[in-house]
Amino acid sequence: MPVYIAFLRGINVGGHNKIKMAELKNSLQTLGLQNIKTYIQSGNVIFESKDSEVALQERIQTKIKDDFEITSTVVIRTADQLHQLVSKAPFSEQEITEATTSAKGECLHVAMLPESPKESNATKFLVYTNEKERCVIDGRDVYLLFYESIRNSKLHNNLKLLEVPATVRNWRTLNKILLIIKDYEENKGQK
Repeated sequence: MPVYIAFLRGINVGGHNKIKMAELKNSLQTLGLQNIKTYIQSGNVIFESKDSEVALQERIQTKIKDDFEITSTVVIRTADQLHQLVSKAPFSEQEITEATTSAKGECLHVAMLPESPKESNATKFLVYTNEKERCVIDGRDVYLLFYESIRNSKLHNNLKLLEVPATVRNWRTLNKILLIIKDYEENKGQK
């Protein structure tokens, strides 16, 4: 059975859209999702399901609205897609190191989208790149490298120009989720 990750947009951010992860896990179990694990409070859910990505996205979004009265875009990736996302990082180690030394907080982020943006919207968005805020759009994934901070960045603040909802995770979170998946897959083989 495929392993999926649901990335929930705007959950537990700035005191808004509060959902306890234990409650979320209980809610999602009623959808027939299996072996559910959550990671940190920002809405990262790892699970198994035989359903398609599109069906899962719709069902999880509806369940969150019904159970918690919160409208949250849910972006789904398979474990394989997340592995590819991380392995295809478009910035060199040197670029990341340079950004790390000057950035306030995490420097590398990925905005994940449920669908690829239109080329015209991507062009409008990419106008905001500069030497301190870099970006590469690869299908449904938008890699963001900040040499200062994601906070108050023109690039981050203009993701809406893509006209596709986005949920952003930092590089550390994505790699931690991959470690959880690796551990899960190794333990699954021992059962």
